[in-house]
Amino acid sequence: MDQISQWLWKQEYWLPPGIVWDDLDEIEGSRRPLPRDLLLALPLAVGFIMLRYAFERRVAFPLSRVLGVRDQVRLKVTPAPHLEAFYTRNSRQPTQNEITSLVNQCNLTRRQVETWFRNRRNQDRPSNTKKFCEASWRFVFYLIAFAAGFASLINTPWFWEQKECWRGYPQQPVQDVHYWYYMLELGFYWSLLLCVSVDVKRKDFKEQIIHHFATIFLLGFSYCSNYIRVGTLVMLVHDSSDFLLESAKMFNYAGWKKTCDSLFVIFAAVFLVTRLIVFPSKIIYTTLVLSMEVFEPFMGYYFFNALLLVLQALHVYWAYLILRMIYKFLFLGKLDKDERSDVESEPEENEEEEEKDQSSWRKRNVVRDSRLAMLSSSCVLNNLTNQKADANRRLPKAR
Repeated sequence: MDQISQWLWKQEYWLPPGIVWDDLDEIEGSRRPLPRDLLLALPLAVGFIMLRYAFERRVAFPLSRVLGVRDQVRLKVTPAPHLEAFYTRNSRQPTQNEITSLVNQCNLTRRQVETWFRNRRNQDRPSNTKKFCEASWRFVFYLIAFAAGFASLINTPWFWEQKECWRGYPQQPVQDVHYWYYMLELGFYWSLLLCVSVDVKRKDFKEQIIHHFATIFLLGFSYCSNYIRVGTLVMLVHDSSDFLLESAKMFNYAGWKKTCDSLFVIFAAVFLVTRLIVFPSKIIYTTLVLSMEVFEPFMGYYFFNALLLVLQALHVYWAYLILRMIYKFLFLGKLDKDERSDVESEPEENEEEEEKDQSSWRKRNVVRDSRLAMLSSSCVLNNLTNQKADANRRLPKAR
């Protein structure tokens, strides 16, 4: 273990050339960054999970009823042991061959098996109330984090001039407010990662996992290497738009379409400016170029900038989704849903469309059958009329 610890904490990995760990001991001030401080993030994550549990039930749920959040009424499936076993162990969406096998096992029609699986999937989908509670929890945290972070950075020199991030490095004391800013953000992202299995899955689920891991590694590395000034700017840029997105989701689940659209437009503007302009031109440029005026490249330099570039790649991907929504809103006149909406909701919408198509197909069949019936009856009436006319013509001759 000692050899692993010595290898992991080699100063060549974490600090620029010519700087050793003892240089960080010379930092003036009440606090200096220590790697063991990061252990505080784990109990904070557990605390966030407990606080979220209480918040969603005591605050978010009553608020959802006040704002008018309504859940869809979903049909409960009839007990079917064979189908339930297949659903839980094999697949939620069986293939046609599997459906044929299940039909033979359960003595049901193909249509009944398909309907059972559709209702069973609908039964497991998260309700609007659950999604509203999750969005409201993230909204509250991001709003408080952005307001507190902005208040703590507005008077710092590196907020206005990014070169100040490297002045006096690495002997830069850590203010208590920035220490807690780091620990709380790190604990919150750990809580999101720990709850990922129970939270609502979205279409960008994999991208969200990558984002959480990259953020946790970035915050941890920047704290140990005393890149805290840059790290605070990274957190502030991200929090500036996240609370707007969560507020738009809240009103979307509540059915306030105009309010949701307005908030989404504001969010899109802030996101595109902060993530595609401010983040690369100020923060990445600072760490990638301006830092070279203070020290030479080292392993931590490449690792830290690689994490920033991963975040920027995710920003570009999400910006593409946002711009696609804006295109639909401006040129097609609709803003139906968030492109990063719940992955579970799309199959339900497709199934509803399928039901609509089937019902319209049935209606067309009914209309066609009625027209055929009318046509056949008219033909019968015409034949009877012709026969009656022929009989009338023959009657004088008979007389």
